[in-house]
Amino acid sequence: MTLLPKSAIPFKFSRIALSIVIAATLLALLLTTVTLRNINKEQRLMETFLYHEGLALIRSFEAGARTSMMHFRQGIDPLTTLVEETVKEEAVVYIKVVNENGRVLAEGGDVPETDLRPPVDKILAEKEPVTLLLAKEKVFEIASPFKPLEENVDFTNRMMGRWQQRMGEQAAAVADRRSGVIYLGLSTDKFDRSRQEDLRNALLLGGILFLAGSAGFYLLFVYQGMRVARSTLADMELYTKNVIESMPAGLITLDNEGRVVSCNKKAEDITGASFALLNGKKLDQEIPQCPPFSSEKDLLLDEPFAFTHIDGTTIPVKMSSSRLTSSDGKATGLVLIIRDVREILDMEQKLERIRRLAALGRMAAGIAHEIRNPLGTLKGFAQYFKNKFTPNTTEWEYTDLMIDEVDRLNRSISALLQFSRPREPEFSTLCLNDILAKTEKLLHDDFTSKNISFSLGLQDSKIMMEADSDLLLQLFLNLLHNSIAACSDGGEISINAERKSESVHVHVKDSGAGMNPDEISRMFDPFFTTKKTGTGLGLAVVHQIINQHKGTIEVQSEEHQGTEISITLPLTRERNRMDK
Repeated sequence: MTLLPKSAIPFKFSRIALSIVIAATLLALLLTTVTLRNINKEQRLMETFLYHEGLALIRSFEAGARTSMMHFRQGIDPLTTLVEETVKEEAVVYIKVVNENGRVLAEGGDVPETDLRPPVDKILAEKEPVTLLLAKEKVFEIASPFKPLEENVDFTNRMMGRWQQRMGEQAAAVADRRSGVIYLGLSTDKFDRSRQEDLRNALLLGGILFLAGSAGFYLLFVYQGMRVARSTLADMELYTKNVIESMPAGLITLDNEGRVVSCNKKAEDITGASFALLNGKKLDQEIPQCPPFSSEKDLLLDEPFAFTHIDGTTIPVKMSSSRLTSSDGKATGLVLIIRDVREILDMEQKLERIRRLAALGRMAAGIAHEIRNPLGTLKGFAQYFKNKFTPNTTEWEYTDLMIDEVDRLNRSISALLQFSRPREPEFSTLCLNDILAKTEKLLHDDFTSKNISFSLGLQDSKIMMEADSDLLLQLFLNLLHNSIAACSDGGEISINAERKSESVHVHVKDSGAGMNPDEISRMFDPFFTTKKTGTGLGLAVVHQIINQHKGTIEVQSEEHQGTEISITLPLTRERNRMDK
């Protein structure tokens, strides 16, 4: 199993490699062609040379025969003598002379029998000598008409007439040799040896070329392998870099002495120190919050730490370490994994808040029913006694105060019941502009009584959405009640709403007293309030309504600098369902 994806780069020749292959192939073809042509050329040169040498021998033989005929009368056959003497030449393998009827007149040497030799009449009919290569016998044969007595016809006829009168049968034998065919066999042994030598040289040259080509191809494939290895290494480096840089956790590598070797961008963001600052330095010296690290130290496993960022914020993290080892098992350093746990802690806080709210809701529902019935009885008795007392007396004022407190307590119980048992939203298509305008009208007297400047900023077009109109109205009323309570006389409150993509964003901003970080973290808890007369359930109900609509809420506030609450709600109920 490999961690790297398969490379999409196929193995292919580069232009230089392809040029080398083509050049080597062309050179091999050229060498083969030249070798074959040289061999054929040598064959032709051998045949031409032997052909002309044979003709020269035949002409010399004819001349010698004509001269020797004059001595025929001495009883010696000069043709036989000439054949025997000529065959003694190293280049001559055999000589055979036949008359036009095929009878052998003279023969010397070892004449091979072959079916390839043409008949006598065909040779006599040819204008040029007939050649025949007997490769097995290493003989080049020339067959030519043999006419030693036809150079001077008149002289020959006179001589023949005289010889016939004087010599009888000897003259008839001479007359029989006037026309025939001479077969001259020349040895090709020297040429064969020379050709074999050339062939061996060509094979040797071809072997050298083959070895050189093989070495070239080997080097070529080595070069191609190096290119593929470099490409794979580059891909691996890029892949590893992308994986490390895209990690949601910070990664820092250290050598055996604890010096920083590399780190990714997430580690820079968490520690607040750049790699240029950390490179080659010990981590605990540059970041005092880190413990000293070395390859001999015990490994960490999700140890909690906190980094103070360059902007002063504290980032809680969990750090783990593991050893780096080489191929032979030796330790080469450490790898530190740093995880930012702010989101995890925030989620844990939210889960804890939900758990507390759920438990509180169950308790509140039981308590509210137990308290509401006695409150009704107390209010009834207080009204009864109020009617018995004279108005504006001390007793009358006490009973009136008792009734007001019972009503206030009853409102708190009603709010508690609403929080503990929220009703399911009834979605309908509504105009957010109308809800905000209605909220402004309902709180107009409150703004006027505290001399608060209120502004409502809406888009030109109406913002239509699917939501529960009563719950949205309660949400904005609760938010604005808190803003009014936080503002002193002459304060400012504004609401701005805008549509973005598939959601609507509402910003409620006031110039009130603001909140500290502790108050911001607890503002949505039930019964937490900074107002003397508040129940501490208004913002808890706001948070509950936003969750029912699958929205989000963000708070930005500083003491004496006011507060801004940003709410994001989906526009459609289908969007709510998809978010579930």
